[in-house]
Amino acid sequence: MADYLVIATWPFGMTAVKSAAALLEQGQPALDAAVAGAQAVEDDPKIHSVGYGGLGNAIGTVQLDACVMDGKTLSCGAVAGLENVRHPAALARRVMEKTPHVLLVGEGARLFAVQQGFPLETLLTPESVAEWEKARPRKRAAAVPPRQERSPEDLGHDTVAVLARDQKGSLGGVCTTSGLAHKLPGRVGDSPLIGHGLYVDNTAGAAGATGVGEEIIRIGGSLLIVEAMRAGRSAQEACELAIRKVNHVAVHRGVHPEQVAFLALDSQGRIGAACTTPKGFEYGVARPGKVELLKARQIGVEEK
Repeated sequence: MADYLVIATWPFGMTAVKSAAALLEQGQPALDAAVAGAQAVEDDPKIHSVGYGGLGNAIGTVQLDACVMDGKTLSCGAVAGLENVRHPAALARRVMEKTPHVLLVGEGARLFAVQQGFPLETLLTPESVAEWEKARPRKRAAAVPPRQERSPEDLGHDTVAVLARDQKGSLGGVCTTSGLAHKLPGRVGDSPLIGHGLYVDNTAGAAGATGVGEEIIRIGGSLLIVEAMRAGRSAQEACELAIRKVNHVAVHRGVHPEQVAFLALDSQGRIGAACTTPKGFEYGVARPGKVELLKARQIGVEEK
């Protein structure tokens, strides 16, 4: 029997890893634990970047994205632009298990949720509406370049990625988010895209992403990391490789790298984490007898 392990993005990932670890301790499968961990965060109205209490798009509507992947079978499912359903990760799993498809979007995803017995509800809370108002872009003078006046961190893009290894040594993962606040309606980032926000394969490892999705999509972040581990790099080396590529692409485009971070878990249960600068990135880890919050290594544009 293998030691279980679960990791999740950001300090609120501690909520996820504690919920997931309780199931892993009982011998439950990795994907069950990862979904339970993600759902614990989706249910928390104090966390405004996912699920209930998430921040709205440019017209104030909460649109959720999520995906799941089973490392044993490579089965996966996803939903994007989902409205009025607080548990997109669980719905993504239903897409995986109940349909021949991988990704359902928008009204089709919501209809499928109703067919599967998910309740429809308002996801906004008074607190999330107030946060949305605080993040509302202000009018600019004509001479000011059309850039965000608030950092991406302030705009609520803190995706919850959960990677788990169960007692049988099998891997499972989830990525769930409400996306960038004040995004254009219909905008989809990396979180529901297999190979970008999440990729899981028992034979190589698992990876998950958080940050500005457009930058993660540009490099195929999570699949890049898993394939780097397959080629012999450690989980830490693979995460750093991906961040260096994010930095390189940004510099090539003539912009400063946005906030991006990656987590990885190899098939032996070794972990890695790295992020762009200047903002740091913390993540939760739970293993038998120990739960902790760790800091990722920051990789600057000058590092090769």
